[in-house]
Amino acid sequence: MARRCELSGKDVMTGNNVSHANNRSRRRFLPNLCNVSLLSDTLGQTFKLKVCAHALRSVEHRGGLDAYLMKASDAELSDAARKIKVSIKRKQAEAAAPAAA
Repeated sequence: MARRCELSGKDVMTGNNVSHANNRSRRRFLPNLCNVSLLSDTLGQTFKLKVCAHALRSVEHRGGLDAYLMKASDAELSDAARKIKVSIKRKQAEAAAPAAA
């Protein structure tokens, strides 16, 4: 399974360990991933996602999973997150249609 955040797309980065003698050896910077269950207010359902701590803070800041997904671009979302976003959009459109009619 990939070490990649499902919401922000944050991924493994590479760089160098640099010693005092300026010797360089390759290393990997891993994202701080957490397995979390996030609640969708629109769908009334929880979803298990592998999310980095930075994205988790952003979800809280934007006011929940629904608001975060509506503002996020599809390119940075995983397939599972994209499916959740589509179902939230569909549910919101259904809720808005009877109100307009």
